[in-house]
This record gives sequence, structure tokens and C-alpha cells, in this order.
Amino acid sequence: MQFVVKRDLLLKSLNFVQGVVEKKNTLPILSNVLLIIKNKKLSIIATDLDIIFYDEISDIKIITEGSTTTSAAILYDILRKISSNSDLNFNLKSENKLSLKSDNSDFNLLCLPTDNFPTFADQFDDQEIEINGKRFLKLLNKTKISISNDDTRHYLNGVFLHITEANGKNFLTGVATDSHRLSSSSLEIQNSYDFKSIILPKKTVYQLCSLLAENNEKLIVQIIDNKIQFKVGNIKLVSKVIDGKFPDYKKVVPINNDKSLVVSSKDFINSIERVASVSLDRKEGVKLAISKDNIQVSVNSANSGEGNEKIVAKFNSDNLNISFNSKYLIEIASEVEDKNLKMNFKDPVSPVLIEDVADRNSYYVIMPMKI
Repeated sequence: MQFVVKRDLLLKSLNFVQGVVEKKNTLPILSNVLLIIKNKKLSIIATDLDIIFYDEISDIKIITEGSTTTSAAILYDILRKISSNSDLNFNLKSENKLSLKSDNSDFNLLCLPTDNFPTFADQFDDQEIEINGKRFLKLLNKTKISISNDDTRHYLNGVFLHITEANGKNFLTGVATDSHRLSSSSLEIQNSYDFKSIILPKKTVYQLCSLLAENNEKLIVQIIDNKIQFKVGNIKLVSKVIDGKFPDYKKVVPINNDKSLVVSSKDFINSIERVASVSLDRKEGVKLAISKDNIQVSVNSANSGEGNEKIVAKFNSDNLNISFNSKYLIEIASEVEDKNLKMNFKDPVSPVLIEDVADRNSYYVIMPMKI
């Protein structure tokens, strides 16, 4: 196997590979990236057995076809330090030695046989669903903040994707919850076909976010059994889905919260971040003393002191005192697109509904803290 490829093209692909490949692996082959020269193109494949990443580069000069696997982390590290737009000359000297030459550099990388690399024979012949990639990225960004890290309830360790209907329109809806907060975001789709509800794992969500942030091409989605495939340009990402039943989240979404608070999103975030600075572990929580025209934001830490600040706001009810995890509040408020944040309360202990006036298809629910 011998070929020449531009450093920038291969580096972009290997950048995505880093997020898929596990750094500490019991199977050494899973730390490697598979490189195949065939049919006038270079195929790049990486996997952790739950996610498979495929990419193709056709803008290469092929001398001889072939394939090998080498350390994804080492190859990526070398390429980062080689000057931009350089030519990379690869030559497989033997089954376990890959030569890489560029400019004045010369490397010999150790390889493992391609026979050891996992093979995948998934055929995604089912109906394709075409989605606007940037809008789907927005949906994932808004929901991923609420993904749970609790391994005992594995079905909460991802984003629940399903079809919903409203006003005669079909929506692809994503929901995530860690039982302290919940995020929901939807985007309208023309053809829902038979989209099966799935729970997309956290790692896949984050890989997809970095992929969609770098690409402006359309996103094609296909589902078979317990796997889902995303196609963006030449890149394919295949992922297992979480086996389990997502809870009926609609039961926890408040519908009778009639006490509404409107506050500047930016002022609210900045104020909480400032007063929370006195708390070293951010576990103390932030207290909101809400009145008709302002909010008194305060954090009181037994170990490090207290912080207080007052910000302008509009509240349509009598005074209300309520406390929250400051990190959760900041993460939700940061995803709200509108310049104002709208929070709907019932009382100091019930779930709070947060709306985004600029994006009617997204909402958040957050549980108060007892302080």
C-alpha cells in the first residue's frame, strides 16, 4: 500500500476519529484506525464497537492499493505538528510497519493486522429521512445538557428521539432528563415515514454535534433494529441505540404554572455566575427572592462566604422564594435564544417550566432545590 494525501484532508478526518476511539482499551486494535486504499479512494474507519466512524477521501494519489491499521492517537498527534497543506507520503513497508514521510520528517509507525479489526455488515436499506443538519444540531445542543450520567438508569443516558404531532404537522422531537431537569426540542419534518423511537447514547450525541458543527451538508438518517446511521457528505456515523424504555416525560411537564417571571437572559446568567463564585463546589444552590420588579439572587456558603445581587425583572404574582442548582440554571438559560428568559412557577417546591419565546418548539423543566 502506497499513497500520497494532503495533510489537512486527513487531519480533519482524524479529528473526528479521536472522539470515537477509546484511549485506554483492553483490545489494542480498537485504539487503531483502519486505512484502506481501494477504488481510487482512501477509506478511514474507526470504532469502539458501539460507534463506527467511516470517511472517504478521493483527492489522493494512489501508487498501490492495500490496507493497514495504526494508532489513531499517534497519527493524529503527528499530523497536528506537520505544517498545513503538506503532502503526506504513506508506504506500508511490512505488515507491522507503516512509513510516513512529509517535508523533512520521516516516521515509522507500528501497525496491527487488518484481520484483527472488527468487521461490520449492517445493511441500511430502509427508508431514508433527510434532515436539516444545522437545525438538528440545535436540537441536540438544547437537549444534551440534561442527559443523565446515572448508570443505574441507563435509559436516561441519552437523547430520546421520537415523532410528535402538533397542529397537523410532524415533528422530530428530542428529550433528555436526569430527573432534576428536562430539555425538549423539536424540529418540523416533512416525511416521518415509520421513524422508530430511539434513545441516542450520550457519546454518539456529542460526536454528532462536533460533526454537524463542521459540516453544512444535509443529514441523512436511517434506522435498522438496534442501530442508527447518520450520513453527512462522505462521512457515516453508525451507532447502537440504548436498549430500554424512556419514561413518559409529559407527566412531569407543568401545565398550570401561572406565575410568570420575565428577566433578561444575559443579566440572569451573569448575575448567577457572579454570586455563585463564593461557592467552591457549586453545591450550595442559588436562592431567588422574586418580587414584582426584581430578583434578589443570593448564594450562601458555609465554608466560603455569601454573595448577593439584585437584577431587574417582571413578575405577575406575589413575592416568591425558590432555590435551584446554579449550574443547571446557567446551562438552560444559555440555550435560550430569546433575549429574555420566561420562567413559569406554581409554588416554591413544584417543577418550573422555562420557555424560549424565540423558539416555541423548545422548553425546559427544572426542579427546585431544598435549601
